[in-house]
Amino acid sequence: MLYDAGVGIGTSLDVARTAEELTELAVPRFADFTTVDLFETVLAGGEPDVAGAMRRTASVGIHKDAPLYPVGTRTRFVGSSPQGRSPASGRSLVEPRLSEAPGWRAQDLERSGQIVAYGIHSLITVPLRAGSLVLGVVGFWRAERPEPFDEEELALAEELVTRAAVAIDNARRYTREHSMAVTLQRSLLPRSLPEQSALEIAYRSLPAQAGVGGDWFDVLPLSGARVVLVVGDVVGHRLHAAATMGRLRTAVHNFSALDLPPDELLGLLDELVGRIDQDGTEDEHSAPVTGATCLYAVYDPATRRCAVARAGHPPPALIHPDGTVEYADVPVGPPLGLGGLPFETAELELAEGSRLVLYTDGLVEDRNHDIDVGLELLREALSRAGYSPEDTCRAVLESRRPARARDDIALLVARTQALTEDRIARWPVPSDPAAVAEVRATIARKLSDWGLDELVFTTELILSELVTNAIRYGGGPIEVRMLRDRNLICEVLDSSSTSPHLRYATMNDEGGRGLFLVAQLAERWGTRYLPAGKIIWAEQPIP
Repeated sequence: MLYDAGVGIGTSLDVARTAEELTELAVPRFADFTTVDLFETVLAGGEPDVAGAMRRTASVGIHKDAPLYPVGTRTRFVGSSPQGRSPASGRSLVEPRLSEAPGWRAQDLERSGQIVAYGIHSLITVPLRAGSLVLGVVGFWRAERPEPFDEEELALAEELVTRAAVAIDNARRYTREHSMAVTLQRSLLPRSLPEQSALEIAYRSLPAQAGVGGDWFDVLPLSGARVVLVVGDVVGHRLHAAATMGRLRTAVHNFSALDLPPDELLGLLDELVGRIDQDGTEDEHSAPVTGATCLYAVYDPATRRCAVARAGHPPPALIHPDGTVEYADVPVGPPLGLGGLPFETAELELAEGSRLVLYTDGLVEDRNHDIDVGLELLREALSRAGYSPEDTCRAVLESRRPARARDDIALLVARTQALTEDRIARWPVPSDPAAVAEVRATIARKLSDWGLDELVFTTELILSELVTNAIRYGGGPIEVRMLRDRNLICEVLDSSSTSPHLRYATMNDEGGRGLFLVAQLAERWGTRYLPAGKIIWAEQPIP
């Protein structure tokens, strides 16, 4: 039996299951009933609180109708009972005749009477000791054999519990580390989605049962009413992967502010992961990352186009408005951290009401089948999903979530919306300073049509400064665009790649105050670069 305990107890890193394995081994070979009571803090992965209550974690017997406390019962054992004395003293105890044990009966007079009447007559209690910690107490109960437990059987019980205590303590430590990793991972993921009107979004983030990994996602608003969708997966598990995931998410936040194309942004992330790996190899206490995967997409509601690039990540799924499902043809680059190969950006044109589904490999990979099978199963689940992103997430997880996930799962579903033509205004501007007056007049007429007369003055001033700068320092062709979204967005396009910068003019300077005025009047402003030129943009809140 001790040999079987060595190989049969501790097959999982779950505290409750390990306690069950002990009870299943002891019944009926050693005792007729076996119970395990652990301090509640132990079940959560913490150190035992000897002043706290215990919870019955496992109970197995030759019959199921015994009047012992059921599993889940929260109990404070009185000091006179064997279950109270064993953890306090750290010693094992034998009660050969329960009918003659007033200290044990004092715990619960009614229940103890039922136990004796049932035929249970003898008890061994052994503290679950792991080093200097007492995690709980194990009770071995005898009913079928008429003779009581003796000292020799007490020694066997102690040896059996000693072996089980090591496995339970290992499971407790793992539970604590897993809880820390889950807490870290959740703190690094977005707690709420930003306000934007380009996409209707739903998401799910589920940690693995066997160890937290580095799956993550994010939604980031950009200028021009555009929105970034990003999903990534750091290779590895536990705290180091979760911490690295946080570093990558922060880097994506910073790089996205530069408004780079998806392929260039992935190139910067690739260099970052490589540097993180190098730092890990120099530090003997940190594990190397050995790569990460990422998918980065930028959706523009004004054009209904989505620019996508991926680094070793599964392809995005696309659900068309009619319900048909396909995987978008996006060239796959190497995972982040390998270096040497460029990434490619694919341009997708999405009909309004399409749903873009981004996910991590935990949703499609399984040890029992190839990833192509997982992708086909996901396609079938998406084809049966409801119209809303929430319904889509629910249908996918009900169909594809394993009972015991070996890897994290991140799922992001976005339904596209479009800026209609009546909310977009654009017109070319000649490279002539005299054209600024016509721009102001056109702005006033359009804002009046939109019912935004309150913004006429500030918008005229902002676009006058931006257009004047484009005429003076940029190059033709010059174009003005206004978007009526959650905010009023003003953009001026020119062919120059020179970026303007904010100046603080002195009292005697005749110029240099234009961008300062724009910065004061607009809620946000900035520059984004195009393959041929740039756009200076500014946003104002709509009253």
